[in-house]
Amino acid sequence: MKIAILGSGNMGGAIAKGLSQGSIVKASDIICTAKSAATLQKIQEEVPGINTSQCNREAVKDADVIIVAVKPWFVAAVLDEIRESIDYSRQMIISVAAGVNFAQLKEYLQFDNPVLFRVIPNTAIAVRCSMTFVASCNATAEQESAVVALFEELGCAMLVDEAQIAAGTALASCGIAYAMRYIRAATEGGVELGFRPAVAQKIVSYTVQGAAQLLLQSGSNPETEIDKVTTPGGITIKGLNEMEHCGFSSAVIKGLKASK
Repeated sequence: MKIAILGSGNMGGAIAKGLSQGSIVKASDIICTAKSAATLQKIQEEVPGINTSQCNREAVKDADVIIVAVKPWFVAAVLDEIRESIDYSRQMIISVAAGVNFAQLKEYLQFDNPVLFRVIPNTAIAVRCSMTFVASCNATAEQESAVVALFEELGCAMLVDEAQIAAGTALASCGIAYAMRYIRAATEGGVELGFRPAVAQKIVSYTVQGAAQLLLQSGSNPETEIDKVTTPGGITIKGLNEMEHCGFSSAVIKGLKASK
C-alpha cells in the first residue's frame, strides 16, 4: 500500500512516523509533502527512507491512499490542486481536517462519488496511542477495514457514522485536554501534599495510565474498580465525596456537552 500525506506538520508528520513503525506500510511506501523545505528535511530526519515532495500533484499519482493533513482552511485549495490528478477508480481520499464534512469534500473535488474517509485522531497519535474515529462515504466494507487497520497502527481506531464525529471529537480529541487538566490539578494537589512538582506529575501520570489499563485490559467498569479501593470510612471515599460535592462529575459532563 502506497500512501501520500499532503501536509507534514504536527499531525501529518505524526501519521507518517507512526505508520512507518507499523507492519502495514514501509517508510519507502510513504511520500510526504509540504511547502517548506525545512519541514520536509525534518520529516526525513525523523523517518529515514521516507519520500518527500513539494508538489502535491506529483505525490498523489502513485498513491493508493491520499491523506489530506492540512489545516481545515487549506483543504479546499489542496483538493482543487490535486482533483484532476486523482484516479477515483482506485484511490481513497482521507481527510483529517476537523469540521470539513463529506458534502464539502465532494464540492471541493467536483466529483459525485469519490471514496472518502474522515479520520479524527487525537494528539496522542504522536506516541501511537490515539483514539481515532473513522467515517466513510462511498467505501466498500473492505476499504473501511483497510483504513481502520491502518489507523489501528497508531492506537485504537473505531468506525463511526459521520453524525458521531462531533461527539467523538469532544470525547477523545478535546478529552485529551480534559485529562491533562485533571493531571495538572492532581499534580498541584500533590505539591501541596509535599511532593516536588516533577515527582507529583510522574505519580499522577502513571496513576492515570494505570487506571486506563485496568479498564482496557480487564473489560471492567469504573465503579467496580472504585469499589475495590473505597473501604467504609476510608480516605478514598472521603476524597471522592468531597470532589462530588464540588461538582466533579457534573463539571466533566457539562464540559463535554459544551464541546460538541
